[in-house]
Amino acid sequence: MTDAEIKIYDIMACNVYWDFENSPMPRETHKMLVALYPTPGVKAPDLIEKIVAYGPDGYEVEFANQKFDNTRLNGWFYTPGIQNYWYMVNLPSGFLKEGQYSIEVTCKDGTADKRSRIQKNAPSEAIVEAYLKHRDRILESFSPSKTKPLPQDSPLKNIKLGWATLKDVAGLDAFYVTRLARASTPKEFDGNNLAFFDNIYYQRIINNDPDAGRNRSGVIVDRKLEPGTNYGYFVEITDANVGGEANICVFQPHQFFKTP
Repeated sequence: MTDAEIKIYDIMACNVYWDFENSPMPRETHKMLVALYPTPGVKAPDLIEKIVAYGPDGYEVEFANQKFDNTRLNGWFYTPGIQNYWYMVNLPSGFLKEGQYSIEVTCKDGTADKRSRIQKNAPSEAIVEAYLKHRDRILESFSPSKTKPLPQDSPLKNIKLGWATLKDVAGLDAFYVTRLARASTPKEFDGNNLAFFDNIYYQRIINNDPDAGRNRSGVIVDRKLEPGTNYGYFVEITDANVGGEANICVFQPHQFFKTP
């Protein structure tokens, strides 16, 4: 038996402009995400009976209680550094209607927790419009990348990843989240096995920093990477660094490089 309590920390119910290359997903999608408070020493999925998202006009989606992968696009992730689980499901059925969305977590012991947010589409439209207008310039700016490889004398620690922001190209404020993993293709990229995660949502809380990730044009990978290894990273654009306030996420194409 365990005294662990499953409680919702935050949720996301937002539009996703899905710009990953060679993906079967359409460009206009949406996601549901629920982050749980840490449960040290306890595997939260073992305690959960079901997780369901609800929205306008009878919208209803159930989360899968399984480890997320790039085939099913529905399940849980685990962040070892803060010992928390979070669930996400990506849906190909277009952008969300405006209105209230709720996610409810029900546990096997009968307890439940629920959180809601309001989706607004004006911020989503502004960011997607600016991104598409300047997409070529933004994608060309990424470094390192296949066209801008790391110099052979690069150190394996404190590698800088950089890019142009919407602020740079369109004067539009946005927030940036970066994930790095061993991979040479998008399909190999494993969100449950990251080499580096610039977690602006966590930074927002622990540093009491409302500007965490705002117009962030680069990150330093503050850990030593493996030599002669392929890595991929993708930089997500969003309109908030609090999950429950986000209306849009833009999944920019993965960038790949090989360490010396």
